[in-house]
Amino acid sequence: MNTPVSFTDPVSLAASARLRVVLVGTQHPGNIGAAARALKTMGLARLVLVAPENYPAEEAYRRAAGADDLLADATVVATLADAVADCQLVLGCTARSRRVQLEEHAPRQAAALAVERAATGGEVALVFGRERTGLSNEELQLCHAAVHIPANPEYSSLNLAAAVQVLAYELRLALLERTQVADAVVVPPDEAPASHAHMEGFFLQLGETLDAIDFHKGRTPDSAMRKLRRLFNKADLNEQEVRLLRGILADAQRMARLAGSGGAGSLS
Repeated sequence: MNTPVSFTDPVSLAASARLRVVLVGTQHPGNIGAAARALKTMGLARLVLVAPENYPAEEAYRRAAGADDLLADATVVATLADAVADCQLVLGCTARSRRVQLEEHAPRQAAALAVERAATGGEVALVFGRERTGLSNEELQLCHAAVHIPANPEYSSLNLAAAVQVLAYELRLALLERTQVADAVVVPPDEAPASHAHMEGFFLQLGETLDAIDFHKGRTPDSAMRKLRRLFNKADLNEQEVRLLRGILADAQRMARLAGSGGAGSLS
């Protein structure tokens, strides 16, 4: 993997290596190349492609204009969940308000948040959707917060690579502001923010537990689960806290099984 360049202090250098840009379902290979160029101009190097429609392609390398190394090192995966499984912070870049309600940040706020998390050891992803339709509601549910570029409301159509450039520039400014080696914080593993994969495992178990105790009473579970996702994502849980919550859920599931088998009466 390429080493990001031009950040002079060890904290910023390490933080930049933990930042990735994820392009989901990109339809035009030229946009992939232009996005790689945008990242390299800002000293960033990690590009992840989720199910691109046409890649690899000669057009991508033409548009990369010297950022061929980023394309060569780009990771290609099948789903967004695969792309962000090890991340502690996932920010979805979206141009419109959707049914999935997420905390929203301007690019500068999002970059500061991303760099702060990366500087303390967390893996961070900035996710960009398809050129025509952006990120789906299901994909936005995998994000902790949204990023919105405040473009002209009368003409808010922003090219994918241009949007990547805006965020890459803000990330560079935030990284260059981190000049003090003393800012580095060593976080014990148990106190590190829970990874995306661990949180998704928790949400899966939470959904199963709510079904087991008949929490929804016949109502669709989607609305409740969206609200619970927002609640727990805001809590910024660490690995130890997720293990504790999953232990509680496991006991709740065990009691539900006992109740269902008629064994609950023996516990009273």
